[in-house]
Amino acid sequence: MALNMAAAAFPVEVVRSVVPILQVSALGKQVPLADGQLMILADISFKVAAGESVAIVGASGSGKSTLLGLMAGLDLPSSGSVSLQGENLQALSEDGRARLRARAVGFVFQSFQLLPALTALENVMLPLELAGRSDARTLASEWLGRVGLGQRLQHYPKQLSGGEQQRVALARAFAGTPQVLFADEPTGNLDTATGQQVIELLFELNREQGTTLILVTHDMALAQRCQRQICLSGGRQQKAGA
Repeated sequence: MALNMAAAAFPVEVVRSVVPILQVSALGKQVPLADGQLMILADISFKVAAGESVAIVGASGSGKSTLLGLMAGLDLPSSGSVSLQGENLQALSEDGRARLRARAVGFVFQSFQLLPALTALENVMLPLELAGRSDARTLASEWLGRVGLGQRLQHYPKQLSGGEQQRVALARAFAGTPQVLFADEPTGNLDTATGQQVIELLFELNREQGTTLILVTHDMALAQRCQRQICLSGGRQQKAGA
């Protein structure tokens, strides 16, 4: 009875709001070697609330990108677990994880990951079309306009600067209205001035959409713009993040 009364005292919305959109529990990743195991990550644990911005920081080789891949279900851990939107990724099939990503996740990569044979418009349209959106062309056009590329819809990646290509990638990521956006060194291939413009746009879109942002970076100045930082060193968590 006490439990029922406590539950009744709080609206359903309040109860739901405390459930993390992402939870990493005792996560570990090892790969086999001829003479044993190589530890890439060990005992990583933290939670991320909906709408929060979190930076994963650390030197090159600290396990940041591996952790991102595990959080997104692109790879599976050797130990521990990852829950995204309340779903245990290890309990899903590969197709199930792909469907969850298509429904709830966006990506921005250092290398842009645009398809060279498609125009800017087609690159943004593609994931929308795969998701069955009948308004893919209209939505893609609107988002390219929002990132300042309304006049470059029919340009191919090779006809765009690095900063413009990353803007296309941002439009593609946000057009699907993801609940979680994973950004892996999004300014790594850009000069300082262009990178700063892209970061301003990333955080602006993040605020507007209320998207949870998980940003992987070695740049502490950039990381400080996030609400919280989780530091990795040698595959281990150096700062409590939960």
